[in-house]
Amino acid sequence: MADNTFAVDRRDIRRVRPYNDHSATADLAEGQARLKVGPVALTANNVTYAQLGDALNYFDFFPSTEPSQGRLPAWGFGDVVESKAAGVNVGERVYGYFPISSHLILEPVGVGADGFTDGAAHRTGRAPFYNRYSRVDHDSLYAQAHEAQLALLRPLFTTAFLIDDHIASESRFGATQIVLASASSKTAYATAFCLAKRGDARVIGLTSERNRAFVEGLGCYDVVVTYAAAETLPDGPTMLVDMAGDAAVRSVVHHRYGDALKQSLLVGATHWDAAGSEQELPGVKPTWFFAPAIAQDRVKQWGPAGFAERIGRAWASFMEPVCAPESAWLRVVAHQGLDAALEVYRGLLDGEIVPNEGHVVRV
Repeated sequence: MADNTFAVDRRDIRRVRPYNDHSATADLAEGQARLKVGPVALTANNVTYAQLGDALNYFDFFPSTEPSQGRLPAWGFGDVVESKAAGVNVGERVYGYFPISSHLILEPVGVGADGFTDGAAHRTGRAPFYNRYSRVDHDSLYAQAHEAQLALLRPLFTTAFLIDDHIASESRFGATQIVLASASSKTAYATAFCLAKRGDARVIGLTSERNRAFVEGLGCYDVVVTYAAAETLPDGPTMLVDMAGDAAVRSVVHHRYGDALKQSLLVGATHWDAAGSEQELPGVKPTWFFAPAIAQDRVKQWGPAGFAERIGRAWASFMEPVCAPESAWLRVVAHQGLDAALEVYRGLLDGEIVPNEGHVVRV
């Protein structure tokens, strides 16, 4: 059997290699189901998963047979091709968290009309947000025509929705403007979209000169500033939402605002190779934003139906500019095969993927 997945070196995420995951083709035990994986999305979000794979346990969801290697998770779709799990039928299509692989064996538990959870031992104790698989036939967000957009944007938009809600619940931490670093990233512009719809703070995009025109063209940022001109960021009580994970960029923003920086949220690591070491910074101490924990709180607060209704309404609004004819927001690029997946991953690491492209792959 040919190689059917790839892994990254946990010490150097530039080093990637294909390998054969024999577990995906093993005979099924009672209670298990085999899924054919794809399409799944490859975005800057996956670079964050790789960079923080050990720190935030992303590599634990789909363990590698080699301890030094980590398998990269991705969001997308899978089809049940074999099942010994009660209530899970061959031919079903589900949305959820997958390895970038040809197949995956799950142990469905909590099977209901809307989906199921993977009850595999190595996923016990992980955030339910990552372990749940939604049946597309009972998924209010699913539309076959927009399947690629769902794979690419749904998890990122969910994070964006939760960031916006968290900021609003904390009265913007006293800030009147919000700076988003790595403004061209999909999570950032989804967050900017949500913030702009709320309309109670100035939304500022911080980006590279290369991506400036794209960010300005989105129409959801009030002000766009390049990294090179960060010292010209507007005055006022400010909070930073950092998708870049770039220590130098974070330092510039903290020094620019000092005590006027009311909150500094760390969300991603699109500038994965510029993380640097933590240092004392003026103003508030940066804190990690962990979307699954916030999601669990909101589900408890609103109930599952209330959570789904709120995010569904926000998602429908977001899809209007994303799926508009000749949309400047997103152009879907589809790939087939492991070599293509490796090429896209390397392109993401090297910053070669243009911001209006969204790449989906099948191995």
